[in-house]
Amino acid sequence: MTRRLLLVRHPPVEDHYRGYCYGVSDIALGVTGFARAAELAIRLAAEPITLLFHSGLSRAAAVTDRITALTGQPAVADTRLCERDFGSWELRPWAAIYAESGNAMDGMLDDPTGWRPPGGETTYEMRDRVLAWYRALPDAGTIVAVAHGGPIAALRGTLTGVPVRGWLKLVPEPGSMISWEDNPS
Repeated sequence: MTRRLLLVRHPPVEDHYRGYCYGVSDIALGVTGFARAAELAIRLAAEPITLLFHSGLSRAAAVTDRITALTGQPAVADTRLCERDFGSWELRPWAAIYAESGNAMDGMLDDPTGWRPPGGETTYEMRDRVLAWYRALPDAGTIVAVAHGGPIAALRGTLTGVPVRGWLKLVPEPGSMISWEDNPS
């Protein structure tokens, strides 16, 4: 049996969040993001979707809401698909975070099991929750998941054996889709 995953990164958020760390904060799509959500929904509605997931954050649900409206396929909110919890860094400019912590943020890549932003989660905690979601999926069907860059990169990197430092290259662009087929049985 073959399982096909369509991993979608949410479309662009409101412009004034550009350069900000927003992780698990629930911020809305921007104008271009809503337009891209509509385009993605039309494209995905043509797929034989057996399961439809989103992270529970509105920027991901905006896509699945449109798919549901077109297909009647209900969407399931699963917080294991959420972006990394950046703790006290949430909703702060990346430049301010860097000015405050400098290269310490490299710990996300250099110490994925132990380093975390203040009040946030480690890289492997994020990886482990998205892997738990993946492992619970049925062995066959077309599964659409609208999620976030970090979890998508962590899943792809883990499944292909890419070391954590290489995960940055696996982060898809906002509003893009990755197709992944596997044969779990």
